[in-house]
Amino acid sequence: MTVAETPEIAVGLAALGRPAYINLGREGALPPERDVASMRAATWEVLDAAYAAGVRWVDVARSYGRSEEFLAGWLGERGHQDVTVSSKWGYAYVGGWRLDAQVHEEKEHSLARFDQQEAESAGLLGLWISLYQVHSLTIDSPLFTDGALLDRLAEYAAGGVRVGFTTSGPAQAETVRRAFELERSGQRVFTAVQSTWNLLESSVGEVLGEARAAGNLVMLKETLANGRLVAEPPAPVAELAAARGVTADAVAIAAALAQPFADAVLAGPASVGQLRSNLDATTLSLDDAELAHLSTSRESPAEYWAHRSRLDWN
Repeated sequence: MTVAETPEIAVGLAALGRPAYINLGREGALPPERDVASMRAATWEVLDAAYAAGVRWVDVARSYGRSEEFLAGWLGERGHQDVTVSSKWGYAYVGGWRLDAQVHEEKEHSLARFDQQEAESAGLLGLWISLYQVHSLTIDSPLFTDGALLDRLAEYAAGGVRVGFTTSGPAQAETVRRAFELERSGQRVFTAVQSTWNLLESSVGEVLGEARAAGNLVMLKETLANGRLVAEPPAPVAELAAARGVTADAVAIAAALAQPFADAVLAGPASVGQLRSNLDATTLSLDDAELAHLSTSRESPAEYWAHRSRLDWN
């Protein structure tokens, strides 16, 4: 996996690997019955459509329910050899396949959690995984001062799998800078980052530009702001979508693809219909004036993350 000249679309399975998630607009897209078999079938349908459309990158996580299992089954059944897989450790799925679970995932950045989840990921996806990421690293994570964990991550990276981290929260920029400073035996621990960037929350953009200029892999996630940019698009997004004859999600993802620091942009569809709408972004070229106008949709990081914390699992 190398730094790309132009961004590519990656499909994330956060909305399909488990029955509940915080994305808006899932209810009508998912199967009427969200049992394991139905969700597996829906996942495979999306993966088939994505592959047929030229998508070759799939992003999963230990906490995305059975996403790794669903992906492993699909890869084994279809026999594709040209798919890039990235996964994540740090959160455990504890929702018990229930929509009404009190707690859906549990976070722990520890050596024990890494060893457990890396073995679980490897057991399902083995050599498919080319990027393994710390899930939702924040500036207060104990990872930053856990020498044994950092040694283990460096050892893992030396084995040939790229090691990265994802970020969340209003201090994303500070987290990214600090994480890329971590070294063991003169080598940087991390060489990839996946951060939340969208038209409502773009505060990490400058730092991601610095990270990419230094040769790190940069992925953008939550490009639809967990569905907010589709369910309740700000006026600049809605107006441009109407003027271009596309949907709001296509505009939002096109804006992410236009960022010069992006190597990959994640889409997280819950159905084939949503996927196809998302992929319309690849045919939409936005000029500087349009991007500037879209940027007026931006919220403060504190406002954005406070709103996200109030989203219901559905």
